[in-house]
Amino acid sequence: MDSNHKPYDYGASFNRLNIILDTPSTQYEEVNSLPDRDKLTFTNGFYANCSALFVDIRNSSELPKKYKRPALAKLYRAFISEVVAILNGATACREINIVGDCVWAVYNTPYKADINTVFSLGAEVSSLIDVLNCKSAKRDYDPIAVGIGMSWGRALMIKAGYAGSGINDVVYMGDVVNEAAKLASHGNETHADKETMVSNNFRSNLARRTRPYSRRTGHVTATTGTWSTSR
Repeated sequence: MDSNHKPYDYGASFNRLNIILDTPSTQYEEVNSLPDRDKLTFTNGFYANCSALFVDIRNSSELPKKYKRPALAKLYRAFISEVVAILNGATACREINIVGDCVWAVYNTPYKADINTVFSLGAEVSSLIDVLNCKSAKRDYDPIAVGIGMSWGRALMIKAGYAGSGINDVVYMGDVVNEAAKLASHGNETHADKETMVSNNFRSNLARRTRPYSRRTGHVTATTGTWSTSR
């Protein structure tokens, strides 16, 4: 988000703090699926079942030591461009965000069929990395490894930011997003780890025919936290 350099007004700030902190708990609704973001205000929120999918390049901090900046920029752009293209292709997708070399998305998954769709997207990303490595090898790049993490659970969806400034994010609070991020960090962490890691809740809600446990898929449990996505 670009800054608009709006001057700080402490009086208005104190008033905003009072409004936010005094918001009734009834403003935070339990719903069956994630609503459209235009239903969010600075004083409401929605609890809903959803899935999160993270894709993160392993050992990315070492890449600037191997490649000059133009080469590194091309590698990052290729990775981010096509991962976003895959994650964005599902109608259940609610949000996509890019944080450094990590791409992550939140999906509206009230039904098991929706969770199966998210798992299929993870498989598509896995195949994409093979294609990227094949093409980049012809241009003198070493292969990259990624971790793919997927989780399912309830999250609180809120709008947060500076009211009236146009600077705001949609924030997802709860286990599901942070758990997917933790799982992605375990993907390909060691030679014994799988590329794709899914949470126990995610795996138990997959249709039986889509419950693989191959060399590329594992499942572990992670912790709680909050992640946000830019508008």
